[in-house]
Amino acid sequence: MSALKLSGLRAATATGSRRGVAAAAAAAPVGGKSWTSRGSSKQRSSGGRPAQQFRSPRKDGAAGDEGSDVPYYQRKPSYGSKPGGGGGGGNGFGMQRSSNGGGSSSSSSSRSSRSPRQQQQQPGYQQRRERPAFEPRQQGRSSAQQPSRPAAGSPAGEARGEQLSRARASLTAAVAAQVGSFEATAPPRRPGVTDGAWDAQDELAMQEALEDAQKLERQYLKHGTEGEVILGRSQEELVALLAAVGQPAYRAKQLRDGVMQGARSVQDITTLSKDLRAQLAERGVRTGRSVVHHSVTASDGTRKFLLQLSDGLVVETVGIPADDADRKRLTVCVSSQVGCPMRCTFCATGKGGFARNLLPHEIVDQVLTVQEQFGQRVSNVVFMGMGEPLLNLPSVLRAHEVLNKDIGIGARHITISTVGVPNAIRRMGRMAMQSTLAVSIHAPNQELRESIVPSARAYPLDALMADCLEYFRLSGRRVTFEYTLLAGVNDSAAHAEELAALLRRHDLRSHVNAIPWNPVDESEFERPTRRSVQQFVSALEERGIPVSLRNTRGLEAAAACGQLRNQHQKTPLAEFAVPA
Repeated sequence: MSALKLSGLRAATATGSRRGVAAAAAAAPVGGKSWTSRGSSKQRSSGGRPAQQFRSPRKDGAAGDEGSDVPYYQRKPSYGSKPGGGGGGGNGFGMQRSSNGGGSSSSSSSRSSRSPRQQQQQPGYQQRRERPAFEPRQQGRSSAQQPSRPAAGSPAGEARGEQLSRARASLTAAVAAQVGSFEATAPPRRPGVTDGAWDAQDELAMQEALEDAQKLERQYLKHGTEGEVILGRSQEELVALLAAVGQPAYRAKQLRDGVMQGARSVQDITTLSKDLRAQLAERGVRTGRSVVHHSVTASDGTRKFLLQLSDGLVVETVGIPADDADRKRLTVCVSSQVGCPMRCTFCATGKGGFARNLLPHEIVDQVLTVQEQFGQRVSNVVFMGMGEPLLNLPSVLRAHEVLNKDIGIGARHITISTVGVPNAIRRMGRMAMQSTLAVSIHAPNQELRESIVPSARAYPLDALMADCLEYFRLSGRRVTFEYTLLAGVNDSAAHAEELAALLRRHDLRSHVNAIPWNPVDESEFERPTRRSVQQFVSALEERGIPVSLRNTRGLEAAAACGQLRNQHQKTPLAEFAVPA
């Protein structure tokens, strides 16, 4: 999912809440029609985690079965042919691979065929950053008023060329200063993860993420045990924790308030007696706060943080300040997983695969860190960082409730983004949450979407749109569609016309966020031109589709922090101190 999407983050606004989200997460049944037929689901025979460690789906609760009481995260998603699809392409999924360059069906471990642009040697990060940055069209200026460029070879043209060269050299030097001593790196590959079509290795990685979320949910239900964290716990859970050491219930509020007010360890909660603090520390009780391992500030004020977790892995979070006419806003882009199994082709996080899900307190901690570092109250939260939030839905919902009830961020100021997970969108619709659901669509048709988002092969576009329509019917909340513009791939006016037809056909009252792509290491894509972006946006507007163009934020921060993050997406830091 989300490598960290710095380019489109202007948060959704509004207020509201719904109590008992975490309880509804455990109780709500998951229905919905199964949109894909179950294939043979080949198990991998070599490399990575042994296949037997992944349990088969329950016979009585297959993904998408109506009336099943089995939570969605206990189910293995249905992977099979598209509706009306043909036979298999040698990968055991009963599907034919499209011939658009998105991948090969002959082997699950082979790399996809490359276009001429992909076959060219990829430039380094600094070379790519020499491209002129995207600038919004100046309002009130006709094309006739645009300054003309001097002819190439003329004295004026040569002078302009020298001026551009100096500007580019200055930009390169600025980025190099931010990057410092870090070398450009690609995310470390998970064993078995390859480019190309969605295959059995991807199915296993996705199942691993779902089972990990289930395990974390069971772990969190065992409150009052040793080694527990305070952040993210309900009042009832903190009362149970204190009862285990013979303390009265009112101490629970002191614990929670201490952490919310910035205590980094139990010893910092001075409203508790020294004896009680020592007793809790002896039981291994921690606040649940992380350590800021690295941070970078961009020229626009955006700040990106690498937070070191208790096991030495690092996770990204971003603070994005903005000044409105009437108030200042501070948006936090939070991660929900370390790594991501969805493998979107333009996303740096997906190239490294999945490490583990984040616990609720590790999500909430990101918001508290940004709030403390900026010295300003957080107004908006977007789940658009590392990971696929709907694969870690139990932790995401628990964190959502803490952000809303304890930190005071309105539910309509919280956006949960997803590339699409079978059963999960309908489940969220039944909860009638007031938060915004943002679906990363990125393409107007199935063939193109499969080449950009490989998991679309298991969750076809028609099924995704049908689930979005059901979400709208159940919740009354319109769906926002995120569309990352990739030069020469999905950014033409014809693509916009096709997208408008798709959205109008499903009558979702949708809003589109158009996001010019941010360059990342080891990617064959390029950033679209200003002209193509404006043509795409205009084509949507002419067809009555509400659209917002999201400005790029924090490119320098992405450069410096992203390279360090890549080194530790799958492996912990060599030396680290466990947070108190």
